[in-house]
Amino acid sequence: MKRIFVPSRSGSDWQPLLEKPKLHWKKGASAMTTAACWEASSEALPPEITATLDSTRNGHLTGLKLLLALPEWEVPLDGGDTSSKTDVLAVCRNAAGLCVVAVEAKVHEDFGPLVQEKRIEASQGQSQRLSYLQDLLHVQRFDDDIRYQLVHRTASALLTAREFYAGSAVMLVHAFDAPTPRRRDFEAFCATLKAKPLGGLVYTVPSFDLPALYLGWCDGDSKYRDVELSSVL
Repeated sequence: MKRIFVPSRSGSDWQPLLEKPKLHWKKGASAMTTAACWEASSEALPPEITATLDSTRNGHLTGLKLLLALPEWEVPLDGGDTSSKTDVLAVCRNAAGLCVVAVEAKVHEDFGPLVQEKRIEASQGQSQRLSYLQDLLHVQRFDDDIRYQLVHRTASALLTAREFYAGSAVMLVHAFDAPTPRRRDFEAFCATLKAKPLGGLVYTVPSFDLPALYLGWCDGDSKYRDVELSSVL
């Protein structure tokens, strides 16, 4: 993936960046809902994300100014052949310095396969990747019932924060009417990383310092599920 980006003119500019742009671009699904929400916020984080992070009163997370939002941000990971694609990568700043927020958007979609499924189907490279992710996130072994997507999205947040020399990294689920089981998957993942609650549904992972690592859940504004953006393909 090239590291050359151009500003969007509308939410429809997000469609070509999707892995399956024709299949995934539809009203009410996470891709279009996310594009509509973030484009409406324009030069700032969506207000519900700001409110969620501000509620922690944590110096790394309060009063964040959005510097750059990158849809479908790709992060290469050791092992395997595919990169991890984050729905929105937000580079932010406050008085404490840079903060990278990796956003995983959800409507009705689940978090994909369990770690158990990935282990059963794993090639040698994929097994190496899982071992790499466990070492990176300071976990001896992920339980079989953990959602693999949460693992590599968190790794993406952490690795990108290191690339930017940011003081903090956040993996945040932006949930637009997501079913209750999605929240349970998130909370199980937080428990695996021994994350401690800061307030609301934001957690800190004590084993990380620079960058500090946070996990968050934020309910999105459901009105964006009713927005239909045009297709450019």
